[in-house]
Amino acid sequence: MRIVRRDGGRYAGGVTSPHDCPPSPVVRPHPVLPRYYRSEELRRPFIKRVFDDAAAHYDRLENLMSLGAGRWYRRQALKRAGLRNGMRVLDVAVGTGLVAREALGIVGDDGCVIGVDPSAGMLSRAASALHIPLVRGRAEELPFAGNSFDFLSMGYALRHVSDLTETLRQFISVLRPGGRLLMLEITAPRHRLRRALMGDYVRRLVPMVSRLLSPGSGRENPRADKLLLDYYWDTVTECVEPSKVIESMTAAGLSHTHWWAEFGVFSEYTAVKPGGPASPEVRP
Repeated sequence: MRIVRRDGGRYAGGVTSPHDCPPSPVVRPHPVLPRYYRSEELRRPFIKRVFDDAAAHYDRLENLMSLGAGRWYRRQALKRAGLRNGMRVLDVAVGTGLVAREALGIVGDDGCVIGVDPSAGMLSRAASALHIPLVRGRAEELPFAGNSFDFLSMGYALRHVSDLTETLRQFISVLRPGGRLLMLEITAPRHRLRRALMGDYVRRLVPMVSRLLSPGSGRENPRADKLLLDYYWDTVTECVEPSKVIESMTAAGLSHTHWWAEFGVFSEYTAVKPGGPASPEVRP
């Protein structure tokens, strides 16, 4: 278990940043949310603080939000996106390692999974659970050489990047030709009643049940879980439409772009980096 930190633009093990690319139009996943931060410049430190503070309880909150089916769903989504034994995987926004854990079970001993995340708190939790390389870094500035990975995953973090365009360009850079991309995300239900019920569940019921199941947790910062879940839901409802995400993926140069929403809520965005021998499996 090791966390690799940045040092003068380079990382341990000879890992380097991708080549500089010409600037592209910025695409924000959602507008500035004044309830939490007042400018785009303040967004990054706010997100880092929120996830650092809630890291110790994140797995329990996620299990409640997914009704215990999260692990099964993540594994199936990775397989649907084309993850196979022996692949080299980069899990962006690895968090506590929930997606990376399932990827490890698929790629086996012949494969490799590396996690990257900006939150020291999340990386610490991942390091205690997984024996994989862990790197401190952001999706918008990935600290890896080009053409390094067969597969790239990002679990429920599209809403937290500052620029979707640059994030996708970084993904393309580090993927090998023919490499596959999977972004998991939550999409708010279109039906007003379903949206209201889901919002109440995430913002009210989940933190209440979490406190009941573990009454001693969160004593040092009792509002951390509530703040995370409030912010989580507000970014879900304010996030750009799936059509805009697909448009950005295509504009960035990805091929075979596809969006699927399991139960109308759990979105899967998949694509392939052109130039390789991959033959993508399109989900019906």
